[in-house]
Amino acid sequence: MRRATLYYSAGARRSTRITGNIAVMVAAAALLGGCAWKRDSITVGSVPDDYRTNHPIIVSEQDEVLDLPVGVSEHGMTRVQRVAVDGYVSNYDHDGGAVISIMVPANAANSAAASSAAYEIAQHMYRKGVPSGRVITVPYDAGAPEQPAPIRLIYGRMKAHVGQCGRWPEDMLRTRENKHYANFGCAYQNNLAAQLANPSDLLGPREQTEIDAANRGVAIDDYQARQTEWDPVVQF
Repeated sequence: MRRATLYYSAGARRSTRITGNIAVMVAAAALLGGCAWKRDSITVGSVPDDYRTNHPIIVSEQDEVLDLPVGVSEHGMTRVQRVAVDGYVSNYDHDGGAVISIMVPANAANSAAASSAAYEIAQHMYRKGVPSGRVITVPYDAGAPEQPAPIRLIYGRMKAHVGQCGRWPEDMLRTRENKHYANFGCAYQNNLAAQLANPSDLLGPREQTEIDAANRGVAIDDYQARQTEWDPVVQF
């Protein structure tokens, strides 16, 4: 009886040892499989497939440029130029302190007309609220004495913009990986950036402003004064 018991115990120890080895092998395989899965995930995740990542909207200082054509026989600022200048200075930050440069063509067929128009353009900017110390007039070489050249207005301001669109590094029909082509979403991002009145909205939320109590009271009174139309005919 004692010998049989010892034989049974030895067999149990061998079985336990085999089971433990199998458990260690399974755990090692699971760890290796987990490492392989994690490595594949990192490799796949490193390939950007989001148009917001491929074409990000950047907020930085850019030049606001306006070219005004000037005829050879014109004298002073025309109505068309006045309308264009009004739209140009509408986005000007009067507290920002940016300097507006009025670049007048020299050595061009319309140099005299451009000089006269540039003087009136500067006076018009003063009347629109641009400080006189922030408007300068500088000449530039047009390089074509027989051709007219435009007056260029330029100043720097913070703008939201996207990189140049039109990148086609490969055939867009190669979609075996089911990913966006390189130019996908670029036009959409450019249009969104152009519609931003305040590019700083992309950097963070604004501080909440106070309510307009008078306007709120008028809106509530108007809402309470409405008469609801009631139709006595009930249709089933």
